[in-house]
Amino acid sequence: MPHAIRVHQTGGPEVLQWDEVDVGAPGPGEVRLKQTAVGLNYIDVYHRIGLYPLPLPFVPGMEAAGTVESVGNGVTRLKPGDRVAYSSVIGAYAETRLIAEDRVVKLPDSIDNKTGAAMMLQGMTARYLIRDIYKVGPGDTILIHAAAGGVGLIVCQWAAALGATVIGTVSTDEKAALARANGCHYPIVYTREDFQARLLEITGGEKLAVVYDSVGKDTFMKSLDCLRPRGLMVLFGASSGPVPPLDLSLLSQKGSLLVTRPTLATFVATRPLLEENSADLFSVVGSGKVKIHVNQTYPLKDAAQAHRDLEARKTTGSTVLTV
Repeated sequence: MPHAIRVHQTGGPEVLQWDEVDVGAPGPGEVRLKQTAVGLNYIDVYHRIGLYPLPLPFVPGMEAAGTVESVGNGVTRLKPGDRVAYSSVIGAYAETRLIAEDRVVKLPDSIDNKTGAAMMLQGMTARYLIRDIYKVGPGDTILIHAAAGGVGLIVCQWAAALGATVIGTVSTDEKAALARANGCHYPIVYTREDFQARLLEITGGEKLAVVYDSVGKDTFMKSLDCLRPRGLMVLFGASSGPVPPLDLSLLSQKGSLLVTRPTLATFVATRPLLEENSADLFSVVGSGKVKIHVNQTYPLKDAAQAHRDLEARKTTGSTVLTV
């Protein structure tokens, strides 16, 4: 019988249990997927601790890659043996699972399963951040927090390839070197530098049109002061904790600022949106303009240790749980 990581009660990494599960045959419109690699993302922590509540018990995880074992009635896009990947579908921490056909995309021959599992959520997040939320192009200067993380490294590379100047915050010199090697023109080590003051030094006092922030509580308010009038604050995570309630009058006082809190699920909610987003991602990775760095791997059954390392900021780039 296949296994999966299940959460029976919310809490620390120790609540991630390795359970036997009965998967069954695919129903209409479903495929049964034998997974080989599962992506690790900070949203998995939010689900585990109950910040984003899910009905208990649940299997965490939002992205994976593997091979189609069997298909249900009405499935037309996929057949047994196809290599596929997906994102934004809960239940990825499993050896085998059922999933709706319309949530899965075929992997190109040029992308292996481990890379596919590592790139879907983070890569498609990066894509909507710099192509949908704000269309980054030549002449833009952007700030990306957690520049050495999974999304951060992809945003740095992609934005640089689009002709933008990239400023990023990181916690250590080692992460600064990694970010710099992946398109971040000006990494700022926030543990010893005031990132707002350093940013203004870099830009000669010019503020920015857009800031991308997945850190949250520790960076949000100061990030607002990095924006020029009518600038856009994009909050897409909260690794340091949720942002406290915001007095919206501050946005007018700071220059008619805009704030958005997007999620990937909205930007891939329909099949056409999913296909457009994933196709752009596969194209930019296939061209070599963006490289997916899988810097850590753990056996799926050791997901608890992976969570500990992620929360302790010991990881860089992407992390994959192998099956």
